[in-house]
Amino acid sequence: MIELHNVTVSYQKDAPALSGVNLKIPKGDFVFLTGPSGAGKSTLLRLVYAAVKPSHGHVVVDGQNVTRMTRHQIPFLRRNIGVVFQDFKLLQTRSVFDNVAVTLEVLGWEKKDIGKKVYHVLKQLGIEHKMEASPQRLSGGEQQRVALARALVNDPKILLADEPTGNLDDHNKDQILKIFKEANIRGTTVIIASHDKRVVHYSHNRIVHLEKGRIKENRDDSFQA
Repeated sequence: MIELHNVTVSYQKDAPALSGVNLKIPKGDFVFLTGPSGAGKSTLLRLVYAAVKPSHGHVVVDGQNVTRMTRHQIPFLRRNIGVVFQDFKLLQTRSVFDNVAVTLEVLGWEKKDIGKKVYHVLKQLGIEHKMEASPQRLSGGEQQRVALARALVNDPKILLADEPTGNLDDHNKDQILKIFKEANIRGTTVIIASHDKRVVHYSHNRIVHLEKGRIKENRDDSFQA
């Protein structure tokens, strides 16, 4: 599903964000990317949805060599990838409904089908009563759920999340993680970048630990579940 072959990413003259990384993530896997700030977690996620290209090496996603993609091919790759950004990236002047619907609008869904699907996903996340609210009127946990709903609404093959439990209390962390696990059970490949030791430890999933742009540990704890 996702393969990185000897991948290095360098930003200007700084030390490489990633250096010589080799990684394989099979279809349906659930992986936590861990490591200190600046370890390369966010850069690895950005490689998968083609927000950056490697300076060296190759990235293969769903059988496609992302490294060789043209600018016009990238939107087609992203149709199968849901992304939950660390800062949410919600449209502040649009309603909750509109923020989630935009994903389906881009894909050309019929208006009546968009309404049904968006309501269904918002209900799954317990925020259907906030459909007409603007993001500014939501709590941090509610905004996180809207961002997750937007990422899940088209049933993506791959779901990426950058620190999705940051600034949430333990109850909301558990609820958000449950949603990721349910998506994974339905067949979605999930990759979460997180420094939250509690969430990672109790999830019993594969852990890829990064330090200074290199993979220092790659283990599967799922057998403990």
